[in-house]
Amino acid sequence: MPTQFRPCIDLHDGKVKQIVGGSLRDDGAGLRENFVSEDGAGAFAARYRADGLAGGHVIKLGPGNDQAAREALAVFPGGFHIGGGITADNAESWLHLGASHVIVTSWLFDSNGHFLNERLEMLKSRVGADRLVLDLSCRRTETGWTVAMNRWQTLTDLQVTERTLDGLAGSCAEFLIHAADVEGLCGGIDADLVALLGAWGKIPMTYAGGVATMDDVRKVERVSRGKLDLTVGSALDLFGGHGVRYADLVAWNRLVT
Repeated sequence: MPTQFRPCIDLHDGKVKQIVGGSLRDDGAGLRENFVSEDGAGAFAARYRADGLAGGHVIKLGPGNDQAAREALAVFPGGFHIGGGITADNAESWLHLGASHVIVTSWLFDSNGHFLNERLEMLKSRVGADRLVLDLSCRRTETGWTVAMNRWQTLTDLQVTERTLDGLAGSCAEFLIHAADVEGLCGGIDADLVALLGAWGKIPMTYAGGVATMDDVRKVERVSRGKLDLTVGSALDLFGGHGVRYADLVAWNRLVT
């Protein structure tokens, strides 16, 4: 199936926001907000439900977002994947609250960024690989792209390579991959990363980061050969942006399905 638009609801301090991804810090210092909505998460969920946009994601960026996340799931049950602080202990509860899948990154690593395969196996045993999305959001490094955890502050020992993707694909339903270096900047996609992911293309993947115009949407489809879905954040008029019209993305999905 060709590239599809998947919507997002990014939550920070209980509000729907768009944030420059690389500015997230535990102490809040230097945070750069592109957009803070006056509407709650439920309003966005209702909009996506009305437009038939299932398969998007709700991401809790730090504490204080559980109530808003529950609101979105209640409005559009089965419509969202949910991520942010997901562990083996709470994953099932979020599925019961209406998430179709849970998204996990940081919990799969120790505090030094070492990947813990036993935790992945534990999570699979609790929820099943078919309801698990692995977030391999990454930063560009000398070796290519390195998965980053803790709201993209800490580099891990996991590289985004075909070998990594092959090794993890049997343990999840999908991958979610933010290009953290360009996230929220509206300066264009990381085409090299998109090409790598598209060349692999064995299970569903959603790319995020840098989409500024509909030309970028078309570029993701072209470079990935339709193997990647995408999400659009700060450039979207729904989030106060000026580069991409939400109505155009809804029309895009209807055209390619």
